[in-house]
Amino acid sequence: MSLNDEHWMTEALVLAREAAAQGEVPVGAVLVQDGAIIGRGSNNPIGSCDASGHAEICALRDAGQRQKNYRLPNATLYVTIEPCTMCLGAIVHARIARVVFGAPEPKAGVLESNPELLSAKYFNHEFAWSGGVCAQECSELIQQFFKFRRESKKRLRNQADGLE
Repeated sequence: MSLNDEHWMTEALVLAREAAAQGEVPVGAVLVQDGAIIGRGSNNPIGSCDASGHAEICALRDAGQRQKNYRLPNATLYVTIEPCTMCLGAIVHARIARVVFGAPEPKAGVLESNPELLSAKYFNHEFAWSGGVCAQECSELIQQFFKFRRESKKRLRNQADGLE
């Protein structure tokens, strides 16, 4: 982990907080190439009514439009939570050089948590990856979001049942 990694992850965390403010799962991503952000994204599947609206996909789309190319070699993707299977496919197709994530995602993460796809070696592109950059802050953000969501649902159920 380098200071640059922490710097760029901090940028991704800003986007994750923006997603949370919109009622989306707080995940943010930035794509960096040659020391500059070329793409930004935050989770928005609810607001966009698009199941593929993950932060990584949104950042890849943004960078592709800006670069006028869906292939983004030599770029590093910084994302607050470990990517899922869908995002892994997009990362491979975009030819991303490196992925850096904050907190692991034990259920859906496919780099560290469930690496079976990466170990299969049938993708036509490989990339470097590392996790744990600003892990505590990334993890706390998503935990607080889901805690608030659970408490809100509980309050609503209690109100419906006449308990509040």
